[in-house]
Amino acid sequence: MSFVTINDINPKVLKCEYAVRGEIVLLAQRLQQDLQEKPGSHPFDEILYCNIGNPQSLNQRPITFFREVLAICDHPAILDKSETQGLFSADAIRRASEILNQIPARATGAYSHSQGIKGLRDTIAAGIEARDSFPADPNDIFLTDGASPGVHMMMQLLLSSENDGILCPIPQYPLYSASITLHGGTLVPYYLDEATGWGLEMSELKKQLEDAKSKGITVKALVVINPGNPTGQVLSEENQRDIVKFCKNEGLVLLADEVYQGNVYVPEKKFHSFKKVARLMGYGETDIPVVSFQSVSKGYHGECGKRGGYMEVTGLRHEIREQIYKLASVNLCANISGQILASLVMYPPKLGDESYESYIAEKEQILSSLARRAKTLEDGFNNLEGITCNKAEGAMYLFPQLHLPQKAIKAAEAAKKAPDAFYARRLLDATGVVVVPGSGFRQVPGTWHFRCTILPPEDKIPAVVHRLTEFHTAFMDEFRD
Repeated sequence: MSFVTINDINPKVLKCEYAVRGEIVLLAQRLQQDLQEKPGSHPFDEILYCNIGNPQSLNQRPITFFREVLAICDHPAILDKSETQGLFSADAIRRASEILNQIPARATGAYSHSQGIKGLRDTIAAGIEARDSFPADPNDIFLTDGASPGVHMMMQLLLSSENDGILCPIPQYPLYSASITLHGGTLVPYYLDEATGWGLEMSELKKQLEDAKSKGITVKALVVINPGNPTGQVLSEENQRDIVKFCKNEGLVLLADEVYQGNVYVPEKKFHSFKKVARLMGYGETDIPVVSFQSVSKGYHGECGKRGGYMEVTGLRHEIREQIYKLASVNLCANISGQILASLVMYPPKLGDESYESYIAEKEQILSSLARRAKTLEDGFNNLEGITCNKAEGAMYLFPQLHLPQKAIKAAEAAKKAPDAFYARRLLDATGVVVVPGSGFRQVPGTWHFRCTILPPEDKIPAVVHRLTEFHTAFMDEFRD
């Protein structure tokens, strides 16, 4: 009798990597357990997780209106109780009642239509229309468990062999490299320009596309992450127009990761969806395929554990849409709480609703705090010898560059680690601060970075800066050439 060994499993799984929950994080969890079992066993008293965009794990409060609606939907019997009027706002009760009437049998524990509950898709389409000032069709919307399953579905659809490629930004969110690997395709990198605030240069896109073609790779799609992860930039509308034109001319599907659309921190920049930009340019439904991804995990809501999201699929032929529907059907449906949340995020309380003022106050408090945290961390990094950090215009991350001494690079080589992974491991051991090495996101060869979230509670941000400053100063002194 022989059991499965590591050599027997799918080599694509072995090859796939996901740095955001990688080696450094596993070590951090062990250190946290040490601190619980043996307080004082390390030179810090708590682990400060700056590795993943998981706001509520770092004490961000959920939006009250969203949770009131969810609570009523999950337990509709409370609508018949007299005390409910005093416990929940009138508009949350009204909205929950409307949603329950859209759900067959009013049961959030039942499967839904594979594409998502029709009434919720209607609401999301109305929200997209209000955001973009262009029509949205509920039949274009596929509700998903967060944005990730939508990305996987599109990779599964587009990639048939290693000769099929997807243009991806470098640095990139490792979901893309992982899903391309799992589905057997080839990642075609285009490098963002750190010197221009992580700008996307059209000449770089053209060069990489031609290079891929010369190697016999058929490039099917272009991924754009806006606002950027891990880089935090917000694209200008002009840049977006150039990207749309490039995809139109080259016959590429535009895969627009727009999950951070609610996270823009600089007044001079605004979020514009790629579908809106394409429509402003005069391109209609049949002119260019745009697939956009949205999630309830990010923004000001941060409902990561609820696993809600959607993709809006426009410009693809009917027979291709049928295949996407088939893939969605294999998964039966997205979870119902996530579906409800997606509709609430895209169509929140309006002026005149009882919850409107408290909703706006909660939203603005979270976003203004995130903006302050981003600025404090950015300044803290830029005050350190050998670190340069671009401005965080949006999203939830900073991606500072490490200019390390040769001695440190040689020590990393001796430890068989990438220099930024060596740095991140030393940082964790000395301070309890968890960051993700830039090598997990890919980067320009010969450069080293790390990704740091802006999510620790605002009162803990000075401690992050202080610990990092003390560590970095000692590290640079230790390895000074």
